[in-house]
Amino acid sequence: MRTLSLTLLLFSIVTLPAAPALDKDEVKMPEAARKATARGLAYLAAKQNSDGSWSDGRYPHNPAITAFALLAFLSQGHIPNQGTYGKEIAKGTRFLLSCAREDGYLIGTRGGNMYSHGMATLALAELWGVSQDKAIKPALKKAVDLIVASQNKQGGWRYSPRPADADISVTIMQVMAIRAAKNAGIHVKDEVIKKAIQYVKSCHDQRTGGYSYQPGSAPGFARTAAGVCVLQLTGEYKDSNIPRSVQYLKDHFNEREHYWYGHYYASHAMHQVGGKDWQEWYEKMNKVFLPIQKPDGAWDSGDPHGSGPVYQTSIAVIGLSVPMNYLPIFQR
Repeated sequence: MRTLSLTLLLFSIVTLPAAPALDKDEVKMPEAARKATARGLAYLAAKQNSDGSWSDGRYPHNPAITAFALLAFLSQGHIPNQGTYGKEIAKGTRFLLSCAREDGYLIGTRGGNMYSHGMATLALAELWGVSQDKAIKPALKKAVDLIVASQNKQGGWRYSPRPADADISVTIMQVMAIRAAKNAGIHVKDEVIKKAIQYVKSCHDQRTGGYSYQPGSAPGFARTAAGVCVLQLTGEYKDSNIPRSVQYLKDHFNEREHYWYGHYYASHAMHQVGGKDWQEWYEKMNKVFLPIQKPDGAWDSGDPHGSGPVYQTSIAVIGLSVPMNYLPIFQR
């Protein structure tokens, strides 16, 4: 079943909610991955700033980094104000809410862009879905309205909250955010998502099967993972380009450019594809990710684009935790 009833999601939560039933072709999370992600969450908890944010490299007190960290906790079934990491999640939630400007832009006083806004909106949508915290909904609604108002004529988004040019990376972050918000009960017109999917499809490279940053540019692993992920999450399961794109991902698993960002999307894209492709992908993720975890619980393989261990650890935990099936936006 590809969707989960919002009612079931909201009212089946106790201290740690029971994971939804797995499909017959699902994989199980091995004990080694459970222990590794537990160490990863302990590392993240220890790195939280006093204001509830997380910092990483050249991104201090950043809404996007904080959103990734919060999604890591949520991916293991932790929720605000309950259980082992309830306090950390609640503090992180308050930080994201403090970043909301009057127009709904979630970048705070230290600045940011639509990357930060998209990730923060996604996190708030997931947090609203599992907690029904009344403080979240007004900020979430404004954040979604800003995304809708910023969509350009081609259906995409770029760095600033205005309808100008677009790229696949920023666009997919906004689609993920409004899709999660829609799942959580926030109204979004279907036309907004339809136009966005048209833009994403325009970035497909027919020669290689990959997806490009902008139409006509070179394809890459991260962009392809994002493209496949968002097509699946918006119901484009039978898109004729997906099989070749899946093969592109398999062929470029170790591509270093935007490595962790790519694997954030790839883990969920392959999970949506399911079957043998997902089973083999998850097994390979374990073989590659687990040996490179640091003794303190972090993942930090170096990144020329400036991301550090908080970002990388969050993505490793999110990817390895996919079989737990907690995050509503990524459920099959």
